[in-house]
Order: sequence, then structure tokens, then C-alpha cells
Amino acid sequence: MQEPTQKRKRPDKFEHFLNRAKVAAEMSTCLRRRIGAIIVKDGVELSSGYVGSPRGTEHCLDTGKCLRKELGIPPGERYELCRSVHAEQNAIINAARIGVNIMGGEMYLHSERIKGQYNAKRGETSRIYGPCIICTKMIINAGLTAVHMKEEGAGVKTFTLEDLKRKLSEEEEGLKRAFKKLGRT
Repeated sequence: MQEPTQKRKRPDKFEHFLNRAKVAAEMSTCLRRRIGAIIVKDGVELSSGYVGSPRGTEHCLDTGKCLRKELGIPPGERYELCRSVHAEQNAIINAARIGVNIMGGEMYLHSERIKGQYNAKRGETSRIYGPCIICTKMIINAGLTAVHMKEEGAGVKTFTLEDLKRKLSEEEEGLKRAFKKLGRT
């Protein structure tokens, strides 16, 4: 007599795609953070990317240097000084390189802060930042409709297209206030 097979629990598609983004993050070469991104449309993974230096250049992981850390730049600021291309950017670029239409798709991100690289006292380890302002603009222009992000130790958050547009407006308002304080209006 044959034993009945035990049903195994499969992850739902949402969990599955967050797990796929985590696999992409394993390739990250940033010394401060591992981030992976995938773009999904109609339930199919179309593209992926991870945070790393441009093709054919040295990675921070290889050089052992992080310019932003050396200069004491806090998270969320001065991304132009980072040698890496963000995972979100690489996922969009990789889709373009192979001619895949991502308009109407969604992005899944997995992020993990590398231990000792962020300051818990300043709240840098307990919140979900979401895509940086540069990636936010690229995601909007690429025609993606949502970003689902899992931040290890902080949880999961979904950013709708409207959330991303609001984030962009809030960033602009914050810059205006900062410049006004400096007397540069």
C-alpha cells in the first residue's frame, strides 16, 4: 500500500519574485549593501540586475574601497559619488540591452545591509528607504507600475507609481527648503 504524498507549501508568486530578487542580490559587489532587482510582467520574469560597478571596471568588492564610506556620506545622499550602478538601473538597462518591453511591468527588490556598515543609532538599519531618487525617476520613465521591496530586518513594502511620483515631489520640496535655508532661492 502506498503512503499518501504530503503536500508541500509553494511560495505564492509575490514571495517567489522577492526570492528571485534575493538570488540576484547574491551577485552584488557593493561593500555596504547587497541589492537585487527583477522586472516582472504578466507573471514572467523579464530582466534582472544587481548593484555593481559598470561592465569591465573594478568592483568595490575587489578593490576593498568605498568612496562614499571614506568620505562619510550617509545613506540616501550623493549617489553620484558611488562607482556602482544600482540594481534597479541594471535591471532596466539589461532589459533594454536585449530589447525586452518592460512597460507595465513591476519591479521586485531585495536589499540587505552588510553588517557594520550602517548606523543603528541614526535609524539607518530599521527602515525601508525604497529606490533612491535617481532610480525612482528611471522606474517612472521606464513605465513600471510598482516596486515591491524586501529589506532584510525591516520588512516588505510596496511603492505604487503614485507613491513614487509623490516621493519625487517630496524630494524636490526638501531641496527647495534646503536651498532656501542656505539663502539660495
